[in-house]
Amino acid sequence: MNSNVLIELSHVVKQFENDLIVKDLSLKIYENEFLTLLGPSGCGKTTTLRMIGGFEKPDSGEIIINGKIFNYLPPYARPINTVFQKYALFPHLNVFDNVAFGLKNRNKKYLLKFFNVDSNLSKKEQNELIKSGINKAVIEALNLVKLKGFENRKITQMSGGQQQRVALARALINKPQILLLDEPLAALDLKLRQNMQYELKEMQKKLGITFIFVTHDQEEAMTMSDRIVVMKEGVIQQLDTPKKVYNEPVNRYVATFIGESNIISGVYKNNGNVAFLNVDFKCENYPFNDNEPVDVVIRPEDFDVVSLDQAKLIGTVTSSIFKGVHNELDVLVGDYKLMVNTYENYQVGDKIGLKIDPYEIHLMKVSDNEETI
Repeated sequence: MNSNVLIELSHVVKQFENDLIVKDLSLKIYENEFLTLLGPSGCGKTTTLRMIGGFEKPDSGEIIINGKIFNYLPPYARPINTVFQKYALFPHLNVFDNVAFGLKNRNKKYLLKFFNVDSNLSKKEQNELIKSGINKAVIEALNLVKLKGFENRKITQMSGGQQQRVALARALINKPQILLLDEPLAALDLKLRQNMQYELKEMQKKLGITFIFVTHDQEEAMTMSDRIVVMKEGVIQQLDTPKKVYNEPVNRYVATFIGESNIISGVYKNNGNVAFLNVDFKCENYPFNDNEPVDVVIRPEDFDVVSLDQAKLIGTVTSSIFKGVHNELDVLVGDYKLMVNTYENYQVGDKIGLKIDPYEIHLMKVSDNEETI
């Protein structure tokens, strides 16, 4: 990922009537980055995307692109294209004309510069070179999204996945510096959605374009992103790499929104020790005070299932569900129910032994009034 800042949002606020949607949001987005805005409906992620794209204006704060303030410039004046959830294709046009639409509707001065056509040539020569350039650009864009040979196909004759690729080709043909994607995979079935996740990431790497992706789907965010912005009620909760967000959530909201988590009340002891469920465990060193209450986060897959004589915790299986790759267990330890993922088969009522490696134990500061999702 490039370290040059491409977009900066500085103390951005957006309100609709009496609803404060985005609250004093500040964020830096880098060149060639795949950044995902992640959160549930109503968290402000789409509004933030629309302000970057110029479809909404901030009430206060600044949207800076390439070092210039873009608060009030319309979408067409920004180095940005957008792919919407519903694609917004023209059903009366074929694939070629849908992809070419944006270029065909640009003014001639723009097209001469875009295709590097000599302005001293005759108008006829200029028009021929522009037409040739558009044809070549459409073919290149369709090749990029794996729709070679579909130029004359009607939009109504294409599947949802193919229509999404047409929308991508149309957005990419102008070679934007930034591509905004507003939940573009939401309408696709699971298998196609998973395939497109990998293809989008590969496309972004190949093109070197900054992608800003909006989704409520944590798997999409984890699969594609260089960094994830986890949002709640218009406020950034955590901004980091997928691995950091997953392994080191900053609060209960992030821990429960990203994957499954066991969150257990504990007490930190000095020199990297923590007590929870009436047992002392080694953990990493944290900047907590001795005997300070903490929230202990353990992912279900991070428990080691061991024999009872080697266990730090012993529990009783109260539920066992086969998930295809692993079994998801509910394990009662004292009065506390843990979720445990294991490849071993257990039945309800079985005793099970558990251990946790120190680096698999993550500690968070306790927040008195903190809600989850």
